[in-house]
Amino acid sequence: MFPTGVFEEMFTAPEQSGYVGFANLPNQVHRKSVKKGFEFTLMVVGESGLGKSTLVNSLFLTDLYPERHIHTASEKITQTVKIDASTVEIEERGVKLRLTVVDTPGFGDSLNSQDCFKPIIQYIDSQFERYLEDESGLNRRHIIDNRVHCCFYFINPSGHGLRPLDISFMKAVHHKVNIVPVIAKSDTLTLQECTQLKRKVMTQIAENGINLYALPDCDEDEDEDYREQCRLLKEAVPFAVIGANTVIEVKGKKVRGRMYPWGVVEVENPDHCDFIKLRTMLITHMQDLQEVTQEVHYENFRAEKLAGGGSVPKKSRKPRNEDAYNEMMEPESQTADLSEREKQLVEKEQELRRMQEMIAKMQAEMNQKNTPQKMQQNGEVKSQNV
Repeated sequence: MFPTGVFEEMFTAPEQSGYVGFANLPNQVHRKSVKKGFEFTLMVVGESGLGKSTLVNSLFLTDLYPERHIHTASEKITQTVKIDASTVEIEERGVKLRLTVVDTPGFGDSLNSQDCFKPIIQYIDSQFERYLEDESGLNRRHIIDNRVHCCFYFINPSGHGLRPLDISFMKAVHHKVNIVPVIAKSDTLTLQECTQLKRKVMTQIAENGINLYALPDCDEDEDEDYREQCRLLKEAVPFAVIGANTVIEVKGKKVRGRMYPWGVVEVENPDHCDFIKLRTMLITHMQDLQEVTQEVHYENFRAEKLAGGGSVPKKSRKPRNEDAYNEMMEPESQTADLSEREKQLVEKEQELRRMQEMIAKMQAEMNQKNTPQKMQQNGEVKSQNV
């Protein structure tokens, strides 16, 4: 039992005149979001040996890839692209994040890499299709969002810009997912070489009409520090990063980095690489990445599906890069997808019909109980239909 004075202090009139209290609505949204938790899916694409797994482990301070099989040269000849999704729950200061990292081992490793990105496109579309089916189903309250919200595309630092495979892949998926270009292993480049490579990559992206993830513009009421941070993040694209999980002691201070004969490269040092900028961009704009996925990429996919009656084969859709995306699915796989989809629609219709019959039966019973008078017709007693 609380004393009477405690309740009087809880429910007292505000001292400020005209104050209602709806300014606390953001606090309610914050408490509800923290209790529910957050979901985010990150895809990493790039050829083997560029440090994708190391960078992901460095970003989230976790170990998503405890054991990795390194393919030999003979295995890479016939190697195909696989989709490896790993989910881990991270908690920091009471905030829970369900992180799903989608890796694409085998991308660009085969001698013929012409169709190596087709499984990636099929995976992105399948997640959109799955979310659309869950959203159109009966149970819409607990939908797990496995859509790809961001894609880190790793660029080889030893090349002189983008390769044809890099351009073809980004042109095929830039209208499906938020692409963030990353220059891997930037410690192999000098500062001048890194600057030149960044400039050339951005020039090639603009020439080929590739749309990258654009950081949102700052509002006029934002503080100066946040505006400066956004400006620096925009200038850092593509991000030149270094990944390392080894802790090294430098001048009495423990840092994560790599030891070389000429010195130590610190991963979290802004003067050495853009690792901090990449992590800041991902964490600060994580909500915006989800909103762009929902409002732009998913809505485009949903509009195409609804415009085609909900059963449009992937082959009939018009991607921007038709040469690299042509003949993605075989007729047998299309027929299998359509038959499976029709089967699910029939099951949903039957379930809806059963629910309608149950509701009609309950309504008839209620009407029969609530109707005080009954009509006498032809010697039979019949209830009045409402």
